[in-house]
Amino acid sequence: MKYNKVFIDAIGYELGTNVVTSSELEKRVQPMLDALHIPQGQLQALTGIRERRWWDPGFPLSEGAARAGRKALAHAGLQPADLGALVYAGVCREHSEPATATAVAALLGTGPRTAVYDLSNACLGVQNGMLDIANRIELGQIRAGLVVSCESSREINDSMIAEMLKDKSFENFRLSIATLTGGSGAVGVVLTDGSFPGAHRRHKLLGGTYRAACEHHKLCVWHRDHMFTDATAALKHGTALGRDTWKSLLAELGLRAEDFNKTVCHQVGSTHRKSILEALGIPEEKDFPTFEYLGNMGTAALPAAAAIADEREFLRPDDTVAFLGIGSGLNTIMMGVKW
Repeated sequence: MKYNKVFIDAIGYELGTNVVTSSELEKRVQPMLDALHIPQGQLQALTGIRERRWWDPGFPLSEGAARAGRKALAHAGLQPADLGALVYAGVCREHSEPATATAVAALLGTGPRTAVYDLSNACLGVQNGMLDIANRIELGQIRAGLVVSCESSREINDSMIAEMLKDKSFENFRLSIATLTGGSGAVGVVLTDGSFPGAHRRHKLLGGTYRAACEHHKLCVWHRDHMFTDATAALKHGTALGRDTWKSLLAELGLRAEDFNKTVCHQVGSTHRKSILEALGIPEEKDFPTFEYLGNMGTAALPAAAAIADEREFLRPDDTVAFLGIGSGLNTIMMGVKW
């Protein structure tokens, strides 16, 4: 996929208000650690995650998404009525029906002509939504669209910790550890055709590509109140899939690896980051991580990291930036952006 008239006008984000350290979570599962003779500090040592954010109990997902969406719209200089489409792309949703996007649209005050719907694809949801909006813009169907997401890890962590205290086996620890990396946050991404006067600096979406290896769809599964992840197998097969996707992105955009000045990866943890960057031949200094203090915020992780990288001036005007996304399934999406 290549785009000629699609721009990322703004990315807004909102973080959970409660800081939860890895040591706090380990204290909650201390009986399991004692049973397995695992010392304190292993969660941070294994993942590189020192802390993450959680929302207050019962915090509405639509409210978090609307807050991030408002920030993005304000930064882009757009009104809700300007939107041709509003997509909610989070793993977490308020209910099965109607779409969580409808609650966000009501909070934002979008117009009756705005297409409003949910889209779901594990941690790739926001990137899928961005490509969906980009295709609509490229076809001339709409001038602007907003992708929002709000992820909450408090509830699944509470239920998984209860399960870990019941079943103190090493196998359960191995399959549960990834759940404890989860953070909470919300994002809003505004994409336009570049015809609106408000954005102070747009970022041109060059294109994107995706790959799927759905024979591995059972490696990470999140049921209503239970989640398990075979992190070792997911890393192995996800890295291989990422390598193929990277080659595809370079071919699609007609670029070389060295043409990319910066990268922003999906924020999983230190081992995943090291593995994927080594596989793609990308020096660590080109990449901007946030997992150490935000954990894995699911669909919100990559776009929030990009927004923070922009705030801290890690991403500079005219940088060619790669968004490197991976999600359960297994699926990958990689995108090129002229910052």
